[in-house]
Amino acid sequence: MKNLSLNKFIMILLVFVLMIPVCEAQRYKRSLRNPERYLFSKSLNKKNTKVRESPSVMKAKKKQAASEKKADKEYADYVKASRKRAVKIQSPEVQARMLNNRKQSDLNYKEKKKKLAENSRKTGRKYK
Repeated sequence: MKNLSLNKFIMILLVFVLMIPVCEAQRYKRSLRNPERYLFSKSLNKKNTKVRESPSVMKAKKKQAASEKKADKEYADYVKASRKRAVKIQSPEVQARMLNNRKQSDLNYKEKKKKLAENSRKTGRKYK
């Protein structure tokens, strides 16, 4: 009988000892609102902040983009002038043949593109 009451007393004491830290954890009002934040380091603030570059960097990038655009335009003009010159220095018979070849190649390209689109449509329907 003595052992039974002693065992009950020890069990009750043990329960109280184990409950004290749980109670103390909830007693502070300044505790974290979200316990996951503390456990898993998740931030409550999910806003993405924009990082602005310095004005000199922005200016340099704009200048670089403008110079690239200018270079591309100059290259396109050069290619166009080069093609015109290549046709111009040929004899009239060769110029006519070059023109016909260009027309024929354009037609072949259009037909090939049309056939490719038709095949891809069929394939798309097949596996839909």
